[in-house]
Amino acid sequence: SEPSTLRGIIPNSFEHIFDHIALNGSKDKYLVRASYFEIYNEEVRDLLSQTPQRSLDLKESADSGVYVKDLTDVVVKSVSEINDVLQRGHKNRSVGATLMNAGSSRSHSIFSIVVECCSSDGQNEHIRVGKLNLVDLAGSERQSKTGATGKRLTY
Repeated sequence: SEPSTLRGIIPNSFEHIFDHIALNGSKDKYLVRASYFEIYNEEVRDLLSQTPQRSLDLKESADSGVYVKDLTDVVVKSVSEINDVLQRGHKNRSVGATLMNAGSSRSHSIFSIVVECCSSDGQNEHIRVGKLNLVDLAGSERQSKTGATGKRLTY
């Protein structure tokens, strides 16, 4: 494994989350869930679904704000499990070749991690929830240099 100074923000954030759980897991209970979706040609697609090409709806509620209806949530218990989820979703991303990049992403994507922590002071339980959204924006190469036209030009 390479040193943390040479890794990117995604592997470091995964490691940080599970290191924290390992340090505090004996006194607190944790639940970590991951989801992964993309926005491609103004459609929202669940990258972890059995049918990732199916378009999903954005909804809004007073309790949880804006959310993606029927988005797949995967419970993960380790760095390797969350890496597997990321890779599984990454395979379903919409990509296309340009002159500058053979696998340029054509979509915006959001990998979300929700961490729930239940701690007890002996009499009461306290639940805390945190959410980390890791966002990858569509390829932003200069249009004139990419050679992209038609569908390759839209995202």
